[in-house]
Amino acid sequence: MSEPKEYPYVTRLNVQFQPLELIDEGALSAACAHRWFNQTLCEVNESVVRVGVVEGEYHWHKHDDDDEFFYVVEGLFHIDLEGRTITLAPRQGVVIPKGVMHRPRAPQRTVILMVETKGIVPTGN
Repeated sequence: MSEPKEYPYVTRLNVQFQPLELIDEGALSAACAHRWFNQTLCEVNESVVRVGVVEGEYHWHKHDDDDEFFYVVEGLFHIDLEGRTITLAPRQGVVIPKGVMHRPRAPQRTVILMVETKGIVPTGN
C-alpha cells in the first residue's frame, strides 16, 4: 500500500462537542482562516457531523464503503462527477453514494455541513 499524499487541507477528526453541548457553527466558521478546513462537530449514532469551510478544489476521490451527505450553509459548492457537475446553493444538499468518484470544489469561500460514518477516510480510499 502506498503512503498517503499530503494535501493542503486542514482536517480535524476529533469530536469537538459532546451531547447536550451547544454547537455554534457560525462562530466556528467565522473564526476559520484556512482555505480548506474540516472539523468534526459531533457524533450521532454511528455517524459524525462535520463543518467545512472551503475555497478552491479538493482532489478526485471516492469512498468504497460510505455514502456522504453535503449541505451548503453559505456560498456555492460544486461536486464534479464523471460526466456531470452537481451545484449546491445555500440550503441545498445531496448524497454522494459510496463508490462514486467525485471532486468537491468551491469558487468562493463556502461553508458546508457533512454527515458521514465515523470511520470514513476523508481523503478517500
